[in-house]
Amino acid sequence: MIYTLPYKTKQFFFVLIKISTVVAAFYFIHQKLTNNNVLEFYTFIGFLNKNGIFSLKTIIFLAVLTGFNWFFEILKWQKLVSPTKKITLKNASEQSLGALTASLLTPNRIGEYGAKAIYYTKDFRKCILLINLLSNLLQMGVTTILGVIGFSFFVSKYHIALAYPKLFQFILIIAFSTALVIFILRKTKLSIKGFSLEKMKTFILKYPKKLIAIGFCLSLLRYLIFSFQFYYLLTIFGIHISYLHAMSIITSMYLLASIIPSIFVFDVLIKGSVAVYLFSFVGVNAFTVLCIVTLMWIFNFVFPSILGSYFVLNFKFPEDDL
Repeated sequence: MIYTLPYKTKQFFFVLIKISTVVAAFYFIHQKLTNNNVLEFYTFIGFLNKNGIFSLKTIIFLAVLTGFNWFFEILKWQKLVSPTKKITLKNASEQSLGALTASLLTPNRIGEYGAKAIYYTKDFRKCILLINLLSNLLQMGVTTILGVIGFSFFVSKYHIALAYPKLFQFILIIAFSTALVIFILRKTKLSIKGFSLEKMKTFILKYPKKLIAIGFCLSLLRYLIFSFQFYYLLTIFGIHISYLHAMSIITSMYLLASIIPSIFVFDVLIKGSVAVYLFSFVGVNAFTVLCIVTLMWIFNFVFPSILGSYFVLNFKFPEDDL
């Protein structure tokens, strides 16, 4: 129906959507920081000031790590999308940061798929959706591989008592459910956004292996950067723990947090809860852990979202949508 509206009406409508998206994102960020029952805002700020977080050296170093984190994400998007359409690093920045802002309120950042796709004309959008899926799978692959390794070390070091009979039952249920889903998908022609799951599989298998390898390496670099950023914050708050020891906990945290569905803006609470539990084994108090998780969220998602809001407000639809 929207395509039948007059040009000026459509322009007004899309401007309203862009402004609403940015306002909503800023509102939820503000609410999450100031109306947090778990971490009172002024206590949080006072604690940061006490530990020297606001020193110029510390802020610059944390900002540099954030910059590299998002640079590699932007570079990864530019590389992965290149077989479909060549874009500049500036275009990739607009799409990555703009999509971050637009997807801030959606469960598990699902809105990112549509946000990136609308930067392209209709004939490219299905392919862009699949490329974004591939990009997220590569990042999830790194999180899973390092998470499983880290969690294995964590469990062996702290001799966590696992209920093996219940764990075995859980694994059997998951395996049976997965096998059932695969069987149903093979017997039906289920499609998502106009393309079948078989086409999705074919697309990924036929995608240039060199670009997949590059995407995986860039995902790994991102992971090493933001996990080191977490470790650096531990040292700033006076937590004396070896890097490898800390990494076994940090990788476990990201693995466990990544498999819990969430609205993205509440991701900080989920990571916070998991982190508080895991770091309790090394005697780190809950308040310190929550401060670190919140800072990670601010530097890696809030600040980039603020930059992304500029791109959202200046977004222009492709010509075929006008």
